[in-house]
Amino acid sequence: MAFEVVGKLHELYDEQQVSEKFKKREFVLEIDDNSYTQYIKFQATQDRCTTLNPFKKGDNVKVQFNLKGRPYTSKTTGEPVYFTNLEAWRIEAAGGGAQKQEEDYMMPDNFPAHDDSDIPF
Repeated sequence: MAFEVVGKLHELYDEQQVSEKFKKREFVLEIDDNSYTQYIKFQATQDRCTTLNPFKKGDNVKVQFNLKGRPYTSKTTGEPVYFTNLEAWRIEAAGGGAQKQEEDYMMPDNFPAHDDSDIPF
């Protein structure tokens, strides 16, 4: 699943070498949703870790990411535990911050009206 969000770079962590074959770099976006400020943590993995190098805290960025989840069975309880990751695959400068984000998702005035009667559910 691919998603996109615009926000201010709130935290930028160092790259972590998790195993011999896996590395990641985490970062936090500050997103103003007009009610409460949200702080969302993302991760970039492998060669995408370097895509964060040009940015610093306070920069407005646009992040394209995949929503990933997987189960894990706890060795102590035998119960399933679920992990969710927001895996960034593209990070670029965004000029307008939160205002730009709202404009990106507004429907244009000339967008044709949709007739819900043809939806199969």
